[in-house]
Amino acid sequence: MNIVVCVKYVPDTGSQPRFTAEHRVDRAGGRLSELDEYAVEQALRVVDTVPGTRVTHLTVGPPAAAEALRRALAMGGDAAVHVSDDAIAGSDAPATALILAAALRRLSPDLVLCAMASTDGGTSLVPAMLAEHLEMPQLTFASEMSLDEGGTVRIRREAASEVRHLAAGLPAVVSVTDRIGDPRYPSFKGIMAAKKKPLETWSLADLAVPAGRVGAAAATVVDRITARPPRAAGTIVPDEGEGGRRLAGFLSEQKFI
Repeated sequence: MNIVVCVKYVPDTGSQPRFTAEHRVDRAGGRLSELDEYAVEQALRVVDTVPGTRVTHLTVGPPAAAEALRRALAMGGDAAVHVSDDAIAGSDAPATALILAAALRRLSPDLVLCAMASTDGGTSLVPAMLAEHLEMPQLTFASEMSLDEGGTVRIRREAASEVRHLAAGLPAVVSVTDRIGDPRYPSFKGIMAAKKKPLETWSLADLAVPAGRVGAAAATVVDRITARPPRAAGTIVPDEGEGGRRLAGFLSEQKFI
């Protein structure tokens, strides 16, 4: 079985996001998206149960995005592919999906695994767009995943008021949530091994993707960026015997009770 895990290099969630003069996210100093680690873990669990499974990690991004691929390889997997081209800068979700789909056609996967979203964009659109481009069935927001010997992937999806059990034949695109199982932590041996695993770099020309369809030609444009307003101080109510009544009064005014 050939599995490709789509991963992303994102700004560290612990730092304040920065933006360039072109209103793009400043990706200097980033990491593998934490949600992507759950997709990587699911691929590695298939390796443990299906002999002969090969896992390739795939990303689209600037040169520094190779760090995300090395992190994924340190967790496990056989190889990585980095699509990097100056013309990609500024691409939105549709443009990113177009590039990823072109790379995936070249890799010919039986199963494409993605996270439910990236920690920077958070659109959750790319997995569905990939399925459309590749003409594959999509199973999204999986909290459980399993593979049958007959070539069927099954998931459990937890909706707001119900639980759905869905299945699709391979090849397919599956996105997973952070409830599907804790990702493994890279071991020292895995980190050292990752440095020797093959990591290919492809350009847009390698994939026959016209530069005029990505980057500056993105369908969405950010006109301005406004910083989040500072958090207002809360109200402190000293309790001198009337705290309960005052709290009930506040909740009533806000129509919470």
